[in-house]
Amino acid sequence: MGWSDLQNLASHDNIEIVALCDVDTARMEKAAAKFPKARRYQDWRELLREEGDRIDSVNVTVPDHMHAPITMAALRAGKHVYCQKPLTHEVTEARAIRDAAAKAGVVTQMGNQIQSAIEYRMAVRMLQDGAIGKIREIHSWSGAGFPNRGRPAGSDPIPKTLDWDKWLGVAPERPYKKDLYHAFNWRGWQDFGGGGLGDFGCHILDVPFKALDLTFPMSVKASVPEEWLHDPASRKENWPDWQVVEYLFPGTKWTAGGSLKVTWTDGNRRPPRELFEYESDQRRIPGGGSLFIGEDGKLLIPHISGPQLVPYRLNRGIERPDVKGFSHYHAYIDACLGKGETGSHFGYAGPLAEATCLGLVATRLPNELLHWDAEAVAFTNSEEANALARPTYRDGWQMEGLG
Repeated sequence: MGWSDLQNLASHDNIEIVALCDVDTARMEKAAAKFPKARRYQDWRELLREEGDRIDSVNVTVPDHMHAPITMAALRAGKHVYCQKPLTHEVTEARAIRDAAAKAGVVTQMGNQIQSAIEYRMAVRMLQDGAIGKIREIHSWSGAGFPNRGRPAGSDPIPKTLDWDKWLGVAPERPYKKDLYHAFNWRGWQDFGGGGLGDFGCHILDVPFKALDLTFPMSVKASVPEEWLHDPASRKENWPDWQVVEYLFPGTKWTAGGSLKVTWTDGNRRPPRELFEYESDQRRIPGGGSLFIGEDGKLLIPHISGPQLVPYRLNRGIERPDVKGFSHYHAYIDACLGKGETGSHFGYAGPLAEATCLGLVATRLPNELLHWDAEAVAFTNSEEANALARPTYRDGWQMEGLG
């Protein structure tokens, strides 16, 4: 995402890229070639210290476990922040970052950029215009999965261009293994990423949150594969091949009752096929998306595709709302320049990321109904879950307000 974010931000006419930072200097070369005048760093702490008032904004596009520390430091330095999804790796980090952003009074944006695309904006408008009435239930899913089976023995030589200690950052120390963590496969490891839910939750759950004004769940429960449940090595280190997470949210003015059930599914699992009311056996459930079940019908929003009423015959002759998509990145820069607001500012993105992280806590304690007290930022019925909701940063990487 780093290269993609950089290109999208740099495509705005009123931005200048003045500094680049990557723990792997080899991976920084591509960006440095495009922005030869930009000053280079291998340590984000040094960048923030040295650049000082020479920068206005920071883009955080690194593995999930380092989102909160870098973002918090940038906020405390008074910088605008664009941080990739999920906003944080741990539950309590999400709340801390939301509160710090509000205190800093700067412009923020989480990188769930599809929120600004016409497909998701149209789905939100249709739902709020009452296309299927008030919402009774939601099923959201992604085909993403990052299967691994425990940590391998031994270590590999660390590339000369990579500062492995800084890549690990706040995470516990471990040996370097080629192609296992850096530069992409970190998503399948609990210390660094969040599996399918961590990767896609803040994308796909965005439409439910945006359309229905959802905030914090009241409870969460997860189901996982039996083989993962009984494999100590995988359960300690990795995320399961699939998970089904059941959230219960407080109702809003857009829901049919006082509470709303939202079910997340990922990996090789999908919601029950009968929910989609397909007219043909040839129809396939999309690889990801959300199915909204309302009082007056159903709406399917595939990831990333236009919203459709279910069954599909109901779409004949329907008038769709006239909405436009725009650049999530450019909207952020415009807001930094005092023009407009961001749609995924941390006041909004914080609760969305918090819900995602709560699902991951439930995954590590499967088959337990966990009750979440949003005001207290704690589970009311599990100290084990509370321990998993809080990060533990390794020595030398602690930061006040986090961990």
